[in-house]
Amino acid sequence: MKFTRTEIADVIICEPKVHGDERGYFVETFREDKLEEFLGFKVNFCQDNESKSSRGVLRGLHYQLASDAQTKLVRVIKGRVLDIAVDIRKGSPTFGKHIAVELNSENKKQLFVPRGFAHGFVVLEDDTIFAYKVDNYYSPKNDRGIAFDDKELKIEWQVPHDELKLSQKDTTQPKLNETNDLFDYGVNYYA
Repeated sequence: MKFTRTEIADVIICEPKVHGDERGYFVETFREDKLEEFLGFKVNFCQDNESKSSRGVLRGLHYQLASDAQTKLVRVIKGRVLDIAVDIRKGSPTFGKHIAVELNSENKKQLFVPRGFAHGFVVLEDDTIFAYKVDNYYSPKNDRGIAFDDKELKIEWQVPHDELKLSQKDTTQPKLNETNDLFDYGVNYYA
């Protein structure tokens, strides 16, 4: 497994080694020991989630409040997505900045999204299957979001706005500068 820090160092691209031949391929998608060795701290994933979506579905930008914050390790099993992680840690030198990575079934890349980031993705191909691990259970009372179309975030979603398919929840999220439910930079949310 190869780990690469992005322009926002806490967001990491994980690239598993693919072993392929005429029969198909084998890939080790997760190694706790290797990830923790790279990170320098322990992550206890407790739940796996999976979604299937058509082209244009946009899910996000979501996060949970600090008491129930989630780290995510996301990947695509089938199809393609543009995956986004937005730094929502007040005081961070990269506050409001984002990382955008195409994850697909061919490149097998995964994105490690730590606590303190809002996460979302847009589906670029029909019948895409998206899977992710989280290190904290879903908490409806602590579920929050940021507007996907907040112009201050400057996210290029790669799908025309009129072709996007959103949940009702995702059409009514506040802009980043309209919410106080953020994280503080420098706080260890893994302690």
